[in-house]
Amino acid sequence: MAGEIEVLIAEWERAKAGTLDFISAAPDALLGFKAAPDVFSFAEQFIHIGWANYAFVSAISGKANPYDKASGKDPMTDESLKASKAALAEFAGGSYDFAIDAIRALSPGDLSEAVRFHKWDLTRGAILSKALEHHAHHRGQTAVYFRLSGLKPPSERLF
Repeated sequence: MAGEIEVLIAEWERAKAGTLDFISAAPDALLGFKAAPDVFSFAEQFIHIGWANYAFVSAISGKANPYDKASGKDPMTDESLKASKAALAEFAGGSYDFAIDAIRALSPGDLSEAVRFHKWDLTRGAILSKALEHHAHHRGQTAVYFRLSGLKPPSERLF
């Protein structure tokens, strides 16, 4: 039976594959689509997911967040990510690779160690769980964008 670390790596690899499926399946016209004026566009959903992945994983790993908004590195301001599926896929995919690499460096005991995340003290395992929940929430919203555009979204890759 696979250990906790191996299970987490497999889950993050599955999440990455699903995200890349969604980006790849989207016609270029869908990148700027918004379900309502005050929500993220399709591309912005994945920029937000990627940015959040970096933030969550930076907290559990101690690795510097390459997209730290406090340092002026806000990927949401990068117009190429909103206009190019290739750039969006590279950015989003890179955020999952950042997570997978960080998880590989952990021991099972590290997962139960509490670290500071914003105003909370949470275990590394809980933060990784919240990150996957966040990913699923936002990627799930883009399934609706496909449907509103008359398209069928890719499989959610639940298993």
